[in-house]
Amino acid sequence: MRILHILDHSIPLHSGYTFRTAAILREQRALGWETFHLTSPKQGETATWVEEVDGLRFYRCPVPEAGPAGINELRLMRITEARLEQLARELKPDVLHAHSPVLNVIPAIRVGKRLGIPVVYEIRAFWEDAAVDHGSTAEGSLRYRATRAMETWALKRVSHAFTICEGLRADIVARGVPSAKVTVIPNAVDVEGFQLSGEPDPELRRQLGLEGCTTVGFVGSFYAYEGLDLLLDAFPALLQKRPELRLLLVGGGPQDANLKAQARRLGVADKIVFTGRVPHSEVSRYYDQIDLLAYPRHSMRLTELVTPLKPLEAMAQGRLFVASDVGGHKELIRDGETGKLFKAGSADALAAAIGDMLSHRERWPMMRSAGRDFVERVRNWKNSVANYAPVYRRLAGVTVD
Repeated sequence: MRILHILDHSIPLHSGYTFRTAAILREQRALGWETFHLTSPKQGETATWVEEVDGLRFYRCPVPEAGPAGINELRLMRITEARLEQLARELKPDVLHAHSPVLNVIPAIRVGKRLGIPVVYEIRAFWEDAAVDHGSTAEGSLRYRATRAMETWALKRVSHAFTICEGLRADIVARGVPSAKVTVIPNAVDVEGFQLSGEPDPELRRQLGLEGCTTVGFVGSFYAYEGLDLLLDAFPALLQKRPELRLLLVGGGPQDANLKAQARRLGVADKIVFTGRVPHSEVSRYYDQIDLLAYPRHSMRLTELVTPLKPLEAMAQGRLFVASDVGGHKELIRDGETGKLFKAGSADALAAAIGDMLSHRERWPMMRSAGRDFVERVRNWKNSVANYAPVYRRLAGVTVD
């Protein structure tokens, strides 16, 4: 079985997208399938057209000069299409497997039609919804509707659609795609790659000014949908009851400056530690400094439909967390068993959830154990990737062991 994957970007870049991709590719290879991997021009400039990263070979695209909206996307698709056709003729894959966004599947559909290769499309989030949060478009705008129409057009022309959760699957079926043509490949973790959380490094704790403190934290990219502004809004009330409390925010992103300004406005800047982005190899040391993680995502289409990786990674490491009750979280988290849910958008509810967790540490061992058990038994990549097999087998007409 030979599968040519078409990707937005890949490792060595670090994102939830690249980590999911790498896990899928390694598990597919463990099943004995041959995988090949093309990244779009959005990977950025690379030193060579073919790059080996962590045992995986990635084919790269040239990067065009930036152009105006609309023209730029057309250039990206044309470059991806040309490179994809070249590789498909050379590698002779059984299936073209395009991953989000839609800019990758349109070239795949065109190449697949010319060469007679079946095309599948894996949606991790709808492009129009991600664009709303990043500020490049507005829900209901002409650009939003056009992008949504592109997604629907593509979904109706591929041989099969994959997606990451039930929320997205329901949305795809509601667009008129037969339910039999949509398969969920759930987000999961490589359990063996995550060790249970360790003791905090005392020297790092001293450097961060967290000695003698209880720490609530977040590790990741500071996008608006993550709801870190809500966490800051909840913090003053928490401090009144727990003056030893500190926030540790590890990472960076579009909301970085806004969050720092908000901390100053609330008068709590001296109680919040912004580390900036840290090397991936150091992330676990920062996680170990956090007593309780917070995932306060705001309610919007993106967060209601899409399941994130972070809570699963936290469970794999035996970490404790509170999370908003958006649909993407509720699909993963059993309230009071593997994590604590609170009403999305409510700073009071978030503060109450954090307070409740900190006041009942006797529950923590049970919750750590339940979370780890969930990812070991259910949300592991072996289970998830097995769902590709019957679709690939049917489309390629070959036997999959």
